[in-house]
Amino acid sequence: MSAYPGVSVVMPILNEERHLAAAVGQILEQDYPGDLQVIMAVGPSTDRTHQIADGLAAADDRLQVVDNPTGRTPAGLNLGIAAAKYDIVARVDGHGELTDGYLKRAVELLDETGAANVGGVMDAKGRTPFEEAVAYAYTSRLGLGGSKFHLEESPAGPADTVFLGVFRKQALLDVGCFDETLHRAQDWELNYRLRQRGELIWFSPELKVTYRPRSTVRALAAQFYNTGKWRREVVRRHADTANARYLAAPVAVIGIGAGSAAGLAGLITNKLILKSGWLAPLGYLLVIIAGTATAKGLSPEARTRLPLVLIIMHLAWGLGFLVGLDRDAG
Repeated sequence: MSAYPGVSVVMPILNEERHLAAAVGQILEQDYPGDLQVIMAVGPSTDRTHQIADGLAAADDRLQVVDNPTGRTPAGLNLGIAAAKYDIVARVDGHGELTDGYLKRAVELLDETGAANVGGVMDAKGRTPFEEAVAYAYTSRLGLGGSKFHLEESPAGPADTVFLGVFRKQALLDVGCFDETLHRAQDWELNYRLRQRGELIWFSPELKVTYRPRSTVRALAAQFYNTGKWRREVVRRHADTANARYLAAPVAVIGIGAGSAAGLAGLITNKLILKSGWLAPLGYLLVIIAGTATAKGLSPEARTRLPLVLIIMHLAWGLGFLVGLDRDAG
C-alpha cells in the first residue's frame, strides 16, 4: 500500500488495572505507518483503571478517554466507534496485547480481501499454572478449540467470526454497530449481521493478539456461566446459528445430571439398569483424563489443574446455556 489510512483503536475498559498499561503500550509500539487514535471507553471500575487511563491519555495526545456509564462492553464499543475519527476501527480489549505489526497487516488484509472485518488468533498466554491451564484449554479441541480463531494452525480464509477484529467503520454503521442488548457474544452476533448483509469476515493466522485468561476458579466459572446464558440468547434470536459445538456442553450437563440421578436411584432400588446411569459421568471423566494425559507443552503444575479447568468450562457454560437469561435481562 502506498499510503496507510488512519486507524481508530477502540478499547472497552472495566477493572483492567493489572493489564491496561501493557495493552495500550503494545498499541503505541505497533509502529503503524499511518495516523493512530486510541479511544479508551472506561466503565465505572472499582480499581485504579480510570486513573491509569487518564494518566496515559495525558501523556500522549493520540489517546483519549470517554466515559461508559453502563460499563457494558457493547456500549463501550459503540461509544468508541462514535468518537472514532478514522475510517478503520480496530477493537482491542484491556487484557489483550497486540503482537508486532498487527495493525499494519490487518489494514493490508482489508485492502487485499475487500473484507468488512479481519482478525486472527486469540493467543491465550497464562502467567500462573492455573492461567496456563486455562490458556491451553482455550486452544484445545476439548476446550474451546473448535473456532478458527482459537487455533494457530487454522488456514486463512472466510470465517463466521474472528477474535476482536479490524473493521471498516462504514460497515459497522451500516448494520447499526454492536447490539447493546447483548452483554456477551455481541462480537459473534455483529459478524453474523455483517455476513447476512453480504459482507466478508476474514481470518488470518498472521494476526495474533495475546490474551490474558481468568486467574481464579470463581472468575472462570462466572465467565463461562454468563457466556453460556448469552449464547443461548443469540441462538434464540438467530436459530440458524445453533450447531453441534454450541450444544455439546448443555448436552453433557444433561447427560451427567441424568446419569448421576439414575445411578443414585439405582443404589436405592438396587436396579442394575439404573445403576448403569453412572456410565455417563464416568465416561465424561475418562474423556477429561484422556485429554489431560495427551496434552502437550504443559508444565506439570498446569497439567494437574487442567481437569478442573475443563470441567468448569464445560459445566458452567452448559448450565448457563440451559438456564438462559432472566426474564428481565438485557
